[in-house]
Amino acid sequence: MSEHFHQSTAPFNTEAGYTFSKLEFAYHTWGTLNASRDNVILICHALTGNSDAKDWFYGLFHEDSVIDLDKHFVICINHLGSCYGSTGPTSINPDTQKKYRADFPHITIRDLVRFQQRLLDHLNIEGIQLVVGGSMGGMVALELSLLDDRVHAAILMAMGAEHQPWAIGISEAQRLAIQADKNWDNGFYEDDAPPVNGLKAARAMAMITYRAPENYQSKFGRSINGEKDIYEVESYLRYQGSKLATRFDANAYIVLSKSMDSHDISRERESTPLRNVPTLVLGFDSDILYPPNEQQLLADILPNAQYQKVSSPYGHDAFLIEFEQINTHISNFLNLLESNHE
Repeated sequence: MSEHFHQSTAPFNTEAGYTFSKLEFAYHTWGTLNASRDNVILICHALTGNSDAKDWFYGLFHEDSVIDLDKHFVICINHLGSCYGSTGPTSINPDTQKKYRADFPHITIRDLVRFQQRLLDHLNIEGIQLVVGGSMGGMVALELSLLDDRVHAAILMAMGAEHQPWAIGISEAQRLAIQADKNWDNGFYEDDAPPVNGLKAARAMAMITYRAPENYQSKFGRSINGEKDIYEVESYLRYQGSKLATRFDANAYIVLSKSMDSHDISRERESTPLRNVPTLVLGFDSDILYPPNEQQLLADILPNAQYQKVSSPYGHDAFLIEFEQINTHISNFLNLLESNHE
């Protein structure tokens, strides 16, 4: 595994019309790029993830999993707007020499895709055997598969054809919680006084939607945390909120969650045929954030897609947990593609 950084000074125009005069890219790679530069598996991370996919997507790197580092060159790129090395709200704006903070522009999922394409072009990538992502990463993987001729196959998990009002509403409630923090200061908070409590509350809301009610019941019941004199579920949500607040930036959370709101496969494509990319869409039967019917609908829309449902008690987070089932579905999908080419 290697972590890399790259800078580009070529102007980058967003869909909304903002121009970045400089971009920074943080990314991880595993394996070796072949001579034809086409043995690539591209992994797209979720909202608060980072480019170290082997850490959070470890189940795809196991010995019996689909990734074979003797054959594949794996890339994961930290998203534009994040706070893990790529250009984001905590980066220095070269035009002002100050951090972007709340001045960071509105970006869309398609902007995130073109950001990834900029780096893939720099690396002279000629072919992408497979792009894979879940949740927000699935939105990026989907758009990349539709916008980039280098993509030969895609695996999309736990997301749909468009961001539904239910999901947008949950994100907006989280953003309101961040903005209600006394330290928010319209997004121009000090480094030593970030809106920690707002980010904690936002994460607690998110964690409720990342699991299923039955999972909360089996995990916590009505148990009391004796040390804190609160229910165990309350203690869990406070812990998860504090954990995120120590590692993530509030403006980045807002910028990236708003980019998810822009996700809509039909936007400005009403009369444009979709690319015929072999695609596996995986849904998880206990996911309340992106229910399985959304994945079924997405598979119905795409011209060359199949849908498979994974049974799991872990809700939306199942795409980061149920690797045995996920690997089985991916292996079957890739074997089918290979047999069709024989």
